[in-house]
Amino acid sequence: MHFQFRKMAAGSEPLQLRQQVDVSRLVQGLGDIKVPQPLLAELKATYVGQDTVDVQGKLSIELDMACSRCLKPVHQHLNIPFHEQFKLVKASEEIQDEDDDIIYVNEEDVDLVPYVEESFVLHIPLTAVCKEDCKGLCPNCGTDLNEGNCSCDTEVVDPRLAALKDFFK
Repeated sequence: MHFQFRKMAAGSEPLQLRQQVDVSRLVQGLGDIKVPQPLLAELKATYVGQDTVDVQGKLSIELDMACSRCLKPVHQHLNIPFHEQFKLVKASEEIQDEDDDIIYVNEEDVDLVPYVEESFVLHIPLTAVCKEDCKGLCPNCGTDLNEGNCSCDTEVVDPRLAALKDFFK
């Protein structure tokens, strides 16, 4: 998935890009996240003048994760917005403002896959829950508290005050 600055400048129509990107290697070390299907990138590249190309669209992917509270499987669909601007600069040309959101490139041909992968990684949810009111697991015995209560003593006593616990008995 790439575009060329010269072809974009010569054409009057935006370039429609649609490609599946395999991102399974990006989540390999994350343990409980699985990617059953490749990421679908639907992008539109438009030449906006002054050697600048604007790329917009959306990324869609299905993720299988474990609930961070009770460890049940959670299936999530992510729609990730994608928007980047690329400006072609010559090797001798100086970049005016490095703080803006434009990506400066030195090559005529731009591969969008690394930018799509970066956007996906930045939008991976840190935690997933099966439902908003998930009670999770008991920290002592591991019982799923969504299915019922356990008989564990969940009263937390500060160890510095443990000697005073039985004072009024």
